[in-house]
Amino acid sequence: MAATSLLSSCCMHMGMAPPKMAANYLSSQPFDHLKLRSFGGPESSEKLKLLHKGDEFLCRVAQVERVPSFSVGQKFQLDDVIEAQQFDRDTLGAIFEVARNMENIERSQILKGYLMATLFYEPSTRTRLSFESAMKRLGGEVLTTENAREFSSAAKGETLEDTIRTVEGYSDIIVMRHFESGAAKRAAVTAGIPVINAGDGPGEHPTQALLDVYTIEREIGKLDGIKVGLVGDLANGRTVRSLAYLLAKYKDVKIYFVSPEVVKMKDDIKYYLTSKGVEWEESGDLMEVASKCDVVYQTRIQKERFGERFDLYEEARGKYIVNQDVLNVMQKHAVVMHPLPRLDEITVDVDDDPRAAYFRQAKNGLYIRMALLKVLLLGW
Repeated sequence: MAATSLLSSCCMHMGMAPPKMAANYLSSQPFDHLKLRSFGGPESSEKLKLLHKGDEFLCRVAQVERVPSFSVGQKFQLDDVIEAQQFDRDTLGAIFEVARNMENIERSQILKGYLMATLFYEPSTRTRLSFESAMKRLGGEVLTTENAREFSSAAKGETLEDTIRTVEGYSDIIVMRHFESGAAKRAAVTAGIPVINAGDGPGEHPTQALLDVYTIEREIGKLDGIKVGLVGDLANGRTVRSLAYLLAKYKDVKIYFVSPEVVKMKDDIKYYLTSKGVEWEESGDLMEVASKCDVVYQTRIQKERFGERFDLYEEARGKYIVNQDVLNVMQKHAVVMHPLPRLDEITVDVDDDPRAAYFRQAKNGLYIRMALLKVLLLGW
């Protein structure tokens, strides 16, 4: 986020506006009176009065220098959704509460007049369509480009920063999927409007992790004290990385990593989990892990991440498959999850088992994304 994170909250005569948007608006207005004290010292918490001809703003200024895109305590400030680490447990609970309310909404007009731009530089079905459905169900409109890598000015060499500066002039919020890890952070720093990371290469996929944890809570009934088996492509899977970060927020969680040798979970996630006191274990025995877990989270081997090393892809593909044999050893309350799309890593006959939660999981993505759009654009 840019310097607009200066404002922690701003109450306008027309209602509450999220800080990033309020600050963006304020910065474009001519003020009759604007008094800023030197920040960082004892005066940094002093109230700031901003008066503009017919409009009255009562603003509170918090920590000026680098306010994160969330704040711990009261009604958590949320300006962008970039990485799973940005959320604490209280914030997750608050988002899930909004999502539960969204389950009861067929159509609403709360986002009427707002425009969402979706910039997808990589293919997507569920993420893009669920975001667009979420926006339209809440009364907003959508500007979309499905293959921005080829069918946007990026193909002509335009920088991501220039694209973001342009698109923010047309929209109120940007949802972006990019092929480069870290691209979402660059976009958020550039933009004066909220940015949501819809996946950045092999980096992270925070909204998928949010819907995954929401699904686990809905299916299992708890998040503390659970055992989760992460299976498949753990080296390239941004979904499992983000999910591991979020699971670390809960107590007495144990995570099993089950993957072919060439796509093992990277050390940074293992170090993070260890630093947070989360127990983890690597295993080559899917049957044993499935028998212990509350959640078997299967992922596909991502062919597109192997480049020309087709031999390594073939070595990894098909080694761990969830089928009836795996279901037979799973506990009755346990569930099978998958971020989708699947290839052959879950056999089709598993779909009929009530423990197959992956299509319910995909539906939950709609409610989580409705909640995020509401909170980012209107506040809590």
